[in-house]
Order: sequence, then C-alpha cells, then structure tokens
Amino acid sequence: MATVQLSGAGLAAAALAKKGAASFDALRAPSAVAVDGVRPARRAFRGLVVKAATVVAPKYTTLKPLADRVLVKIKSSEEKTTGGILLPSTAQSKPQGGEVVAIGDGRTIGDKKVDVSIQVGAQVVYSKYAGTEVELNDSNHLILKEDDIIGILETDDVKDMKPLNDRVLIKVAEAEDKTPGGLLLTETTKEKPSIGTVVAVGPGPLDEEGNRSPLSVSAGSTVLYSKYAGSEFKGADGTNYIVLRVSDLMAILS
Repeated sequence: MATVQLSGAGLAAAALAKKGAASFDALRAPSAVAVDGVRPARRAFRGLVVKAATVVAPKYTTLKPLADRVLVKIKSSEEKTTGGILLPSTAQSKPQGGEVVAIGDGRTIGDKKVDVSIQVGAQVVYSKYAGTEVELNDSNHLILKEDDIIGILETDDVKDMKPLNDRVLIKVAEAEDKTPGGLLLTETTKEKPSIGTVVAVGPGPLDEEGNRSPLSVSAGSTVLYSKYAGSEFKGADGTNYIVLRVSDLMAILS
C-alpha cells in the first residue's frame, strides 16, 4: 500500500476550471459532505453551485486511497501558447494528465479480489471532471476511481496512449473541406466527423466474476461512433484523436 505525506497546511480542493476544447465523458457536480475536522466551502458560478475548497485539520498527515481509488499528481497547466503568449490563469487549459503516486487495495467482485491495474509511477490521462482535487505540498493532486482513468500515456503524443478497461483510442477521419457543390467550408462550418480508425483497445471490462471480457473491436478497424461521446485530443502532428467506451461504437465499416 502506497501512502503520501501531506503538508501541515492541509488539503484544498481546486476550483472547477474553465471548459476547454475537448468533450468529456461526464460532468459531475460533487455534493457537500461535512465530517469532523472538514469544512466544505461553496460558491456560486453562473447559476451553478461549485465546491470551491475543503479545509482539512492539520492533524491529518497522510492520504491513502481506499478500494479502487488512485491518487494522481496533476501536471501543471500551460502558462504560454505555442507562439509564446503568456496566458492568464483563467485562459490556461486544465490538464488531464499526471503521475500516479498512490493506489488503493482494490475491490471485491463476487468472491474475487481485484487489484488496481495501474502501478505507482504510471503517467495517466483521466476524464476531465472526474474525482476530487486536493492540494498537498504546494502541488495539485486528484483522487479518483480507477475507471475514471482513460489510459496510460508514457510519451507526449496521444497516439501512443494505451486505453484502459472498455475504452478504445480512435484516429478521427478528416472533415470534408468542401460541400458536394464545391463550396469551401470554414473550420466552424465543417461537419464534425463520427468515423475513425481504431488505433488501440483496452483489455476489456470486468465481468461479474472479476475476469476481463475482450472487446468486440480490434486495432485497424474503421468504426462509426456516437458523435458527441468520449474525450477528444490532438496529436503532436495536429491529428485528431478520440477516446471513448466501446459501448459508444455503433458499427464497424468495411
């Protein structure tokens, strides 16, 4: 069991960041919970009530994830654009990746104990609004369930991502530049494609006995998927990718 030492300043949940260009698996608004030594603070944001901070008494000195949860140290937000323009904090894109620094003991499915499949030290990508953010030792961390982690990414290029569980990584087909009549389309008027090529697949979901069920698609398949599903990313060369669950695939094309 890996544990993490906390600073005496305690933990603070980071505010919900401004929505970026990607679409996400889910947007969950956490409910407030009051426990001994913990005082949740809330603030209104354009009609929404958002959990702004959680103050934890300094007497708590360790943070150990339970069950199938993991603790991820979040990568820093980009402070400059690729052209070198300094971004204000409100314009910085919220990161979706980090390093796993602690894991829980796993969970029980039926009569089988299933360990967390992700190792401490792994570089991971997660659903943008998953989990609970905490601050420790002046660094932002995230506590989330293993299933909220999209994949493992040991490089800086999304094409190398290894999807987890029932997710697949798809290279999105390029959008049409012209209408059938020959009119050029701008980026804002191009129809969003929902066809792509499977680049990598996860090991499959866990069944009722705790065993992995292989996915029904494989790398190289051309698929049709739900238009607004999954999490979108851009590769190092500008290529568009999307990671989604296999249940969001509608058909295999050939």
